[in-house]
Amino acid sequence: MEFKEDFLQLVWKYLYFERKELQTTEGQDLVILQTGFHNTLEGPDFQHASLEIGGILFHGHVEVHRKASEWKQHSHFANASYNSVILHVVWEDDQEVYRSDGTPMPTLELKGKIFLDIWRNYQKLLDFKSDVPCAHALPEVPEIVRFSALEKALVERMYRKSLGVHDMLAQTHGDWEEVAYRCLAISFGFGLNGAAMKDLSSLVPYSLLRRYRDQNTSIEAMLLGQAGLLPESTDDPYVAQLKLDHDFFQKKFKWQNGLSRSHWSFLGARPSNFPTLRIAQLASVLAHAPHLLSSILEDNREFDGFKRVLQAPLSPYWQKHYGFGMKAKKSHSTGLSEASVRILIINFVLPLWFAFGKYMDQEEWKERCFAVLQSLTAEDNFITRKFAQKGWLACSAFDSQGMIELHNSYCQSQKCLSCRIGQNLLRQPSQ
Repeated sequence: MEFKEDFLQLVWKYLYFERKELQTTEGQDLVILQTGFHNTLEGPDFQHASLEIGGILFHGHVEVHRKASEWKQHSHFANASYNSVILHVVWEDDQEVYRSDGTPMPTLELKGKIFLDIWRNYQKLLDFKSDVPCAHALPEVPEIVRFSALEKALVERMYRKSLGVHDMLAQTHGDWEEVAYRCLAISFGFGLNGAAMKDLSSLVPYSLLRRYRDQNTSIEAMLLGQAGLLPESTDDPYVAQLKLDHDFFQKKFKWQNGLSRSHWSFLGARPSNFPTLRIAQLASVLAHAPHLLSSILEDNREFDGFKRVLQAPLSPYWQKHYGFGMKAKKSHSTGLSEASVRILIINFVLPLWFAFGKYMDQEEWKERCFAVLQSLTAEDNFITRKFAQKGWLACSAFDSQGMIELHNSYCQSQKCLSCRIGQNLLRQPSQ
């Protein structure tokens, strides 16, 4: 039967094997006192284990492989950090291995020792040919286990996003205002134009835009001009004014390089998601919330509070246009739709909160993030629909964000045994 190394790691972690009269491959008696802490980073798989081998007490690390020869294939023998390994746990002991100092490595072979129920569950409940391997067995998983899996995935998602925020903080020499602006700009790309919006926010810093905090037209001129989206010629007085303003700012601030239209994606975007309109909406938010960071960090726990910051009214031209010379059928004077506001809360506000809380070592920001996610309606996308087809409905944004992370980080890469749902399906019925 085919299996992955993570299966053996879980077998060791939860002791899913026969332990009576256990011996190493060299015939020494083995007593497991502590399996150790599962290490998912670099280094031995389990750290700080306690074992009794041949009547002698050992404290150290445990490494797990399918075959003993993988110790040599992975060059652990040449890595001094593996000298502290006290036991090599393998499915098949096909080769004697040594530490870098030449001492032999005590080995436990699991072949013939793993509980039959564990093998059956692994084979029956985890269908690795499916894009959601556990889908057919989800009804067997208790609701509390599903919630735990979602919560774990969600924390990982927020933590990963916060790392990006902290990277920007380092790039801007600790300027949280600039970071908040760049994060907002990237989120206004709504995925399709996120990379271009990131480049634009680097070209036009927040420190400069704040000088014109009450001048929406000036902010539009700078952003749209540096984005390379202003037309070369126009008969429209408003667009002509934007071009004049941008030319003035370009000379004043000695801008040498800007983006071009080729940086932006219009193809495949709905008119409401055209980068021209999104940049105009961003300009309106910046003009109406000149102190962006404080506006975001204020005690906004309700949807209406976020709307007041993010749903800023557009300038008259953009109330009736999607792009230059592209008139809208209906006026959109309110700026962002409520659905777009929800997306910005999820992708901009909450990662910023989470990163700020980690930076300030204030745990309550994480709890605020979770509380807001639980108050928002669930996202409707191909991932949430995929889980819904299997009978698992997302009731809030907490659920849908967790499902997105589960799908992308666990299901797609088939890391089922690192997921609490997969672990629950693997365990024996009596456990």
